[in-house]
Amino acid sequence: MYLGLDLGTSGIRALLVNESGMPIGEASASSDVSHPHPGWSEQDPAQWIAACEAAITELKANHGSELRAVRAIGLSGHMHGATLLDKDHKVLRPCMLWNDTRSAQEAQQLDSQDRFRTLTGNIVFPGFTAPKVDWVRVHEPDVFSQVAKILLPKDYLRLWLTGDCVSDMSDSAGTAWLDVDKRNWSGALLDACQLTEDQMPSLVEGSESSGGLRAELLSDWGIEGPVIVAGGGGDNAAAACGLGCLQAGDGFVSLGTSGVLLAATDTYAPAPEKAVHSFCHAIPNTWFQMGVTLAATDSLNWLAKICGSTPAELASALPEMPTGPSSATFLPYISGERTPHNDASPSGVFAGLSVGAEQADLTSAVMEGVAFSLKDCLNALRATGTNVTSLITTGGGTRSRFWLNTLANVLDVPLQVPAKGEFGAALGAARLGMAAVSDQALTEIMTKPEIAETIEPNTDLSDAYAARYEQFKSLYPAVKSATA
Repeated sequence: MYLGLDLGTSGIRALLVNESGMPIGEASASSDVSHPHPGWSEQDPAQWIAACEAAITELKANHGSELRAVRAIGLSGHMHGATLLDKDHKVLRPCMLWNDTRSAQEAQQLDSQDRFRTLTGNIVFPGFTAPKVDWVRVHEPDVFSQVAKILLPKDYLRLWLTGDCVSDMSDSAGTAWLDVDKRNWSGALLDACQLTEDQMPSLVEGSESSGGLRAELLSDWGIEGPVIVAGGGGDNAAAACGLGCLQAGDGFVSLGTSGVLLAATDTYAPAPEKAVHSFCHAIPNTWFQMGVTLAATDSLNWLAKICGSTPAELASALPEMPTGPSSATFLPYISGERTPHNDASPSGVFAGLSVGAEQADLTSAVMEGVAFSLKDCLNALRATGTNVTSLITTGGGTRSRFWLNTLANVLDVPLQVPAKGEFGAALGAARLGMAAVSDQALTEIMTKPEIAETIEPNTDLSDAYAARYEQFKSLYPAVKSATA
């Protein structure tokens, strides 16, 4: 048996799979996010431990015999968090999360140094770890002076599991301290932030062992042991492993809290000028390129809150098949944007509203706006030479048939919808655990899911969506100019 632990922003998911990779049990537990000031997003790392304990307790109660047979654990987690520890591994302050944008000024200052883009292959975004820690250096010098280790969220969970400070390449690539080509910490980039490699975790590939589960936990969880804990991966790299996106051109589009369009590559081909993320994959000698829109289902959640409704109720009011672009256009930058604008300032807007606009018009405009933002991501990846001809779909937003069909029409790419089953980051984490103790080839472990159907673009609507996309692209500079 193998266990995947996926640490998300809102909680943790534990997934048990057998030697064939089939899920046989799962459990989850929630965590809270704090927003003490505008632009701040924090969590107490103690919640991650408590959530993991709760999930394992549930698994033990419902699948005790299977849990007892676990041989390896893989980890997945939300990226870019800054978990600061003192010399005794005590947490010094709440973890600053991926969607914390307070360090925009520090990010700009670091990004102005050519060496960051040259060595990391990425813009230094405010959401990355390095500018967050630099913010602490400037604004909380007493905390900064005590920092002995800096861990990413899933790696703090690993510290509790194994007692070791270790990270993997994919997650570490999102810190802005990793030489992404050489897959190692960069002394020059750490020095630029007044840090040293001693303050970083050691590095392993995601499919390698990072240590063993502590004896105390083996006893508490009722596992015979020994149990290897694999390096694991950042959430999107782990999701790629769960979807079998390992080889050049393999890709997926995710409609989650944020929207992601990712394609694997077998070479390192950065394009920071396009605001494309170029990160190490969770498996050796592989990278991926990724475009990100910061508010995908979050945009629908926002609209539902404003309307006094729920996202599901809003989505259910729409037909399965769109007949063309919405009567309004929505710019989904309510939390700022990554690709292609690298703008931390919120600038969401509805355009083209009339007195006859109804709630359903706003809902379809929101879904369409997110699709157009993902079109920006697709174009940015293609501009780097990455060939994307079809995409596997994942994420909660894909439950809406209207949204899926709109996305296919806007991207003008066939979308492969997996059959009902498990194929996300938790499965990818379990597969990485399996790889750490198996002699099987990675491609045999990390297979693609069974595809239930392929959604083809409606070519009769191509011109209409292409014209609306041009209008969409014109909104951002107009809004920035009006609000400058």
